[in-house]
Amino acid sequence: MKKFTRYFLLHLNIMLFSFTGVFSKMASNAYKEHGLFHPTFFFFVFLMFLNCAVYAVAWQKIIKRFPLSVAYANRSVYLIWSQLWAVFIFHENLSVQNIIGMTVLFIGVLIVQTAESQ
Repeated sequence: MKKFTRYFLLHLNIMLFSFTGVFSKMASNAYKEHGLFHPTFFFFVFLMFLNCAVYAVAWQKIIKRFPLSVAYANRSVYLIWSQLWAVFIFHENLSVQNIIGMTVLFIGVLIVQTAESQ
């Protein structure tokens, strides 16, 4: 159960970091719609920086519990989260190449996990 909790916190933190891209795109959209000095633009930029700060502190706490190779291999799951947000929040389409890439990435993380547990 302790191992599950460690990995859950690691992936929760990675998911949190993936929202930086969401806030960045929302800031970009706000800039495109309203211009540089609109409160919406500043709000999303603030959320982006706040998210990065929270992630950085949490990441430092979490990686103490893992070998660096495992932590950084799992960090690549960020790309999967980013693709999910692109589809569900921004209504973008996934291509076959995206799905193949995410599958290869996921298999790579599983290989690192298997090697770590042996």
